[in-house]
Amino acid sequence: MSSSEVAVPTKSERTRALIRDVALRSFRERGYDQTTIRLIAQEAGVSVGTTNYHFASKNDLVQELYLDVQEAHRAAAEPLLTTSDDLVERLGIVFRTGLAQLGPYHPFAPEFLSAAVSPRSSLNPLSADSTESRDIVVGLFREAVAGAKDRLPAEFHEDLPSALMLAHLLLALFWVYDSSSGQARTERLLDRGLRLLKLSLPLVRSRLLRRPLRELLDLVAEVRA
Repeated sequence: MSSSEVAVPTKSERTRALIRDVALRSFRERGYDQTTIRLIAQEAGVSVGTTNYHFASKNDLVQELYLDVQEAHRAAAEPLLTTSDDLVERLGIVFRTGLAQLGPYHPFAPEFLSAAVSPRSSLNPLSADSTESRDIVVGLFREAVAGAKDRLPAEFHEDLPSALMLAHLLLALFWVYDSSSGQARTERLLDRGLRLLKLSLPLVRSRLLRRPLRELLDLVAEVRA
């Protein structure tokens, strides 16, 4: 096929994309509990069997939602990362654009959390099924760290993005329970955390003070494992 030719989606691919789009819209409008495979099939104009052929369970469609949210997160964050070379500002961009993508789902966030909270749940953000969407977040933090003018010791470049991803998950957990207007308490918590980070990060350039952060990152690696 020449570079000027565009692959035309097959009927199966179009059906899968339709089911996915219908499911993602329903998750935004109805939440997790009221979105069922039968309802998705009905709105997509296909059978339940066809829906299950493309997506074995509702949780498979939630993974598509995770991916959709994080792809939007990347699309929002990357242009803004070009506007600053300050490390903490760049980290703030990744945190804030991530929270912004979650905004439409706040009314239903407890439902998704309830479905994901079990360590055995495929919807757990640390599960193997969530790897692709999780890797987008780690990649954004890696990009934020790599593009900053204030360089950290090389030993932290590999592990810090994963630790920041876990911090992002914890912030999102706080956001789920935040009933303040516009989740203002979450914004204040983030602002305070970034200010603390700005004060503490320069300390890791000292060999004497570097060890506590190294031990913290090793602990985070154990949590992820």
